Amino acid sequence: MNSGGYIFLSRPRRFGKSLLLSTIEYLYESKRELFKGLYIEDKWDWNEKYPVIRIDFSADIKTVSELYEVICDELRLNYERNEIKFENEVRHVGLLLKNLIIEIDKRYKKQVVVLIDEYDKPILDVIEERKEAEEVRKTLKSFYSVLKGLDRYIKFVLVTGVSKFAKVSLFSGLNQLEDISLSKEYGDICGYTQEELEYYFKEYLDNVNIEELKEWYNGYNFLADKVYNPFDVLLYLRKKEIRNYWYETGTPSFLIKLIKQKEYNIVELEGIKADESLLNKFDVEEIEIEAIMFQSGYLTIKDYKVSENGVLFELGFPNKEVRVSFNRDILYNLVKQKSRVNVIAEKIIEILKIEKIEELKEQIEILISAISYMYLKEEYSYVIAVYSMLYTTGLNVIIEDNTSKGRIDITVMVDEKIVYIFHITFVIMEFKVLDNQREKGKALKQIKEKEYHKKYLNYEKIYIIGIEFDKVKKNVINFEYEKIK
Repeated sequence: MNSGGYIFLSRPRRFGKSLLLSTIEYLYESKRELFKGLYIEDKWDWNEKYPVIRIDFSADIKTVSELYEVICDELRLNYERNEIKFENEVRHVGLLLKNLIIEIDKRYKKQVVVLIDEYDKPILDVIEERKEAEEVRKTLKSFYSVLKGLDRYIKFVLVTGVSKFAKVSLFSGLNQLEDISLSKEYGDICGYTQEELEYYFKEYLDNVNIEELKEWYNGYNFLADKVYNPFDVLLYLRKKEIRNYWYETGTPSFLIKLIKQKEYNIVELEGIKADESLLNKFDVEEIEIEAIMFQSGYLTIKDYKVSENGVLFELGFPNKEVRVSFNRDILYNLVKQKSRVNVIAEKIIEILKIEKIEELKEQIEILISAISYMYLKEEYSYVIAVYSMLYTTGLNVIIEDNTSKGRIDITVMVDEKIVYIFHITFVIMEFKVLDNQREKGKALKQIKEKEYHKKYLNYEKIYIIGIEFDKVKKNVINFEYEKIK
């Protein structure tokens, strides 16, 4: 990262942004003893020392008045740290920041480094309250806007957060703010790469299943190497238990509500295409589900293509932790009985592993019967329910699996180990919602006619399953399966 300029970086929560700010703070304060033996020790000019202003918005904020108090407290700490009198009669928080920067420059004859952590959290805390969110945004905008006229006093600015609000929304006029969130050069600036994990944590990896660790916690992609969420890694290495460490620190209740409110088809999330403008499209007035899911860490970049029209990204769940946990939350919201979801999930795992496919119908019926009647309007609603349940099991699930003759609704790969033989069973499913019961049998027939199973002929066992629902009665009226090999 350049040792000057105005930089913006967005990353999901608990991704090491605060640690990055602390590192930069201590570099500019020339605390060489903290970097002894590290890469940067002989690459930084330790003779130059700069005053630092650090502002942290990680506190819980519910109103504009609370935001004002937090800003005043943060500025007061910075005034006191730099031995400058705090003029508490000044009621404009932007002016308080401006005065602080100018006074520090006068006192130390040095330009100032400004570090702002969790810049967007005050808005995200009240995002469901449109009016309050708008007032909070206005206050933050007036606070941040003072930076645009203070170039002569500022050495370096770094602003970090989760979301990417439009510049005109929060940083109006601050054209020199460079967004490095999707810069290849800084793609792995936060998080651990596989190489870093295996090198720096080598002494903690005895008896650790690296492939399992990778499947559960690696996979975040910001256009450089894939990275682990450091929060997951550190807790796992301490407890040596696979758990949803990161996901459990903040359930996306607002996001789940938004998906339900917009009747968003979550089947489309895995493999969804988005351009850069969509990923950046986040504001109080207009919130795109794809944007908030990407910025919050529930989706990540799987692939991308560059053309004359710009960059087109393919998104998907980063890893097993997020895939399983997010879909479990979707089901919890539909069913409202968490214990029932968990019981069905365990039953389905057992059924598919021991190949008692005829018992799958009962579990699907139990699941559908537990979902609100009003939610089951369209065919995709049934698919979402079954899809989320299958993802909740933690099995390898492929949605809308492409073949040369069409797309399979759901492919599930079930891994078994029998003695020393690696055994894989494929269960291929096709769904139909019928208006007329005389159409029964079309689901399985479609699989056969389009020969979906041929994609997997190299594998040991293949089952094809046709599931058909009645639109009026909201139940399974036909469940057929065949073992192909």
